[in-house]
Amino acid sequence: MAALRLLLKAPATADYFSRPMPSSFSKDTKQQGGQGRGAPRRGGDRGGRRDEEPREFDQRTLDLARVTRVTKGGKRMRFRACVIVGDHKGRVGYGIAKGIDVQMAVNKAARKAQKTAMRIHIVEGTIPHMILQKFGAALVMLKPAPRGTGIKAGGATRVVLELSGVQNVVAKALGSNNKINNVRATMAALEALQLVSKDGRRGRTKATTETVAVDA
Repeated sequence: MAALRLLLKAPATADYFSRPMPSSFSKDTKQQGGQGRGAPRRGGDRGGRRDEEPREFDQRTLDLARVTRVTKGGKRMRFRACVIVGDHKGRVGYGIAKGIDVQMAVNKAARKAQKTAMRIHIVEGTIPHMILQKFGAALVMLKPAPRGTGIKAGGATRVVLELSGVQNVVAKALGSNNKINNVRATMAALEALQLVSKDGRRGRTKATTETVAVDA
């Protein structure tokens, strides 16, 4: 008789556990325990891509070197980065900075370059006149070129001219092959450019062009 009673009670027990949950209980659980499957997440769409704001300057890392300084406690190692920035519309700058790692050095150099960015004179896609500029042992020559020529330059000078927005120019590094000195000479040459008026006179600028004698 006891076994028969257990068999008769088994379906009732299974039916009890298979009964649906009361609607009031499910609503309270959702309010207390949080959200259902269809509810939006609190943190927003974390997996989606955020719309990145367009950057004002385009930057390129020209040189990256590991440097050491001998101190009383031993040698201290740092990374030195030279970064060129420009907007391709007549503004260009460069920065040199050191950091304990590569990322820190590049970020510091980029901030310096943006702060020191200057505007250069561009006439119909090229520079107004020919110029020779010397910085240390580096000597750079820039010459205007007709439309369709492109940028005929190499090394550090080409990077500066591309980011500045000059479309047609011929350049030549006549002195040292040091990248940083060539960048400084190119920047000094672009800063010294003057607009030429119709009567042949050049406008005044703060920078002065250094006269360099070059043997033919």
